[in-house]
Amino acid sequence: MSVYQNLISAARTKGAGYFILVDPDKIDEKSFPKFIEQASEAGVDGFLVGGSLVLADTFEECIKTLKKIANVPVVIFPGSVQQISKEADAILYLSLLSGRNAEHIIGSQVTAAPIIRKMNLEAISTAYMLVESGRTTSAEFMSNTKPLPRNKPDIAVAHALAAELIGFKFIYLEAGSGAEQPVPDDMVAAVSHHCSVPLIVGGGIRTAEAAYKKVNAGAQFIVTGNVLEQNGTNGLMKEFASAIHHR
Repeated sequence: MSVYQNLISAARTKGAGYFILVDPDKIDEKSFPKFIEQASEAGVDGFLVGGSLVLADTFEECIKTLKKIANVPVVIFPGSVQQISKEADAILYLSLLSGRNAEHIIGSQVTAAPIIRKMNLEAISTAYMLVESGRTTSAEFMSNTKPLPRNKPDIAVAHALAAELIGFKFIYLEAGSGAEQPVPDDMVAAVSHHCSVPLIVGGGIRTAEAAYKKVNAGAQFIVTGNVLEQNGTNGLMKEFASAIHHR
């Protein structure tokens, strides 16, 4: 079974899937193994690894540590072409469809394709769409693109429909790391209603209740990251997993 099929199966069985996003620049090497163990015990369905800026030389080691301890897929969430590793189980092959910067729609993808094929790394084509969150996020600034307006779900639906017709395997609605506000529930509901492609939602989701509302609106996968860095893991991951795995 492919990683993609594994993730879809987990989401269908549990009601929705839970990803934890790990930024290699923000981990503490001493406490990281314990963090992975806690996440696994909480019931996380996969780890995403990457970030808009990965400055430290920890990307490869981060993935190796995750692979050694975790019992769920480790998937690269690349912020650049440099964030590719054969140590991972798969990579989200992102195309930033919300923007009009050709480099992030197809340019970087062309550069990365031969590397990914040579590594025999499973690539999961993902339509990545930034959504206005109340402040400028790293992803918005680094990509030099304008996010989708949060009060215009019809625009998000049109982009998602294009992604479905093109043939993407995932649609990822992203408010951004450290977002002031998460993706609106009505936007999640509208995209889910009109598109059959599995929907990932991340950015600015700080409570289990907020995560549950996204799932109830139609999200098949929820991503949390910064909230765990800021508030620790004392029961929080279990709260998220319980809310997301509503079946």
